[in-house]
Amino acid sequence: MVRISKDLIRRRAEHNNGEIFSLEEVSLHQQDIERIEHIDKWCRDLKILYLQNNLIPKIENVGRLKKLEYLNLALNNIEVIENLEGCESLQKLDLTVNFVGKLSSVESLKQNLYLKELYLVGNPCAEFHGYRQYVVACLPQLQWLDGKEVGRAERIRALQELDAVRRRVLEQDADYIQKREEQKRSGFKETTEKQEDLQTNQLLSEKQNGAHHNPESSCKTHTDTEDEEKEFWEKPCPFTPESRLEAHRHLEDKRRAKEKEREKPKNKSPKTLITADGRVLNVNEPKLDFSLSEDENDCILLDLHVYRHMDTSLLDVDVQPTYVRVTVKGKAFQLVLPAEVKPDSSTAQRSQTTGHLLLILPVAHGEVKPKNPTAKPNSVTINKNTKKESRPAPGRELLEVDPGLAGSLANIVPKGKESSHKPLQLSQPPHRCGVEERPVSKDFVDDPEVPPLMRRCCLL
Repeated sequence: MVRISKDLIRRRAEHNNGEIFSLEEVSLHQQDIERIEHIDKWCRDLKILYLQNNLIPKIENVGRLKKLEYLNLALNNIEVIENLEGCESLQKLDLTVNFVGKLSSVESLKQNLYLKELYLVGNPCAEFHGYRQYVVACLPQLQWLDGKEVGRAERIRALQELDAVRRRVLEQDADYIQKREEQKRSGFKETTEKQEDLQTNQLLSEKQNGAHHNPESSCKTHTDTEDEEKEFWEKPCPFTPESRLEAHRHLEDKRRAKEKEREKPKNKSPKTLITADGRVLNVNEPKLDFSLSEDENDCILLDLHVYRHMDTSLLDVDVQPTYVRVTVKGKAFQLVLPAEVKPDSSTAQRSQTTGHLLLILPVAHGEVKPKNPTAKPNSVTINKNTKKESRPAPGRELLEVDPGLAGSLANIVPKGKESSHKPLQLSQPPHRCGVEERPVSKDFVDDPEVPPLMRRCCLL
């Protein structure tokens, strides 16, 4: 239920700088208001009041509005015309499409001497026999009824037949009142049954929610809901204040249910950009236009049509050798490139006029591989016959041998015992690596103080 509050009236009084006490016109239509209240205390100078298309069942709390000239209560649930005697300046009253079934209540408007226009079209009383004659005869100050001007001859005839028309109207009033009482009783019974059915459906839905989730059961529940909705709107019912209120509350419940569904956190599955087997996918979540081309400098150009007024801080660019990924406000744009590019040499530019993002991606020729450092060998031997380099077999050690000890290394035997192992033999005489032996010169003098040269050899 929507209540009339100062904040509600102040929001509708922007033309008066938000001042309520001096307000002369206020529009409170389509606010789902169910009761007129506080207006006669807060807005005493009001001249025009719009309250159409609400759920107001009764005219009340407007008797203090002495300056009120126009009151619009169309499309509400009003059944009786009352409590308007204090509106001394009332000139126009609109009660179109309400539920006024007691036509004799029109006589309460006799004291509104300035009333010129009255609208009762769409009410049950407008279907009574003698309706227009009775209203014209009861309200001599009236000039327009339901948009049709009241002529002098029509008023004279209505006054002449007033007694007979009044008796007929009172009989129809009594019949309508009795009919409304039956509608209220049947409506109360139907409401009770619907409440019981609603409670039963709620219990069943709670049980289904507590049980194991089944796609077929959820589909069935959705179908049942659609059937219930269709049955609600296609079921014939009398046009009464209760049925109108029920339809409004049904729509309100649906609206609130949709709002709750929107407020629920949705567990969105993460978007797949790269498959489990390492395959890169083309993705365009922000749904941006783009163009891919190649220039004369052997560069791939990607022109992404980013929104012109979007801040550049909301963009994130990631360039890889085979694909490029641009994140736009959390949404991924990913494109597989037709050739390998150099990520370190790539550049991104943003146009100041169009806002487009231009990526310049230099093409990498050949397969890009990291350079492996080459290790220097510890030893190199040269075969005299083939003159080719040979490296020591894996697992064998390289030793530095003094040339003076090279001959004695072949006959190393444990002291006092005979060894079963064969003496170590060198496959080749010791020599300098990569340098052939030269004969000793005749002028060579062996100086004992000079230490012998160290030679490298490979033990095979």
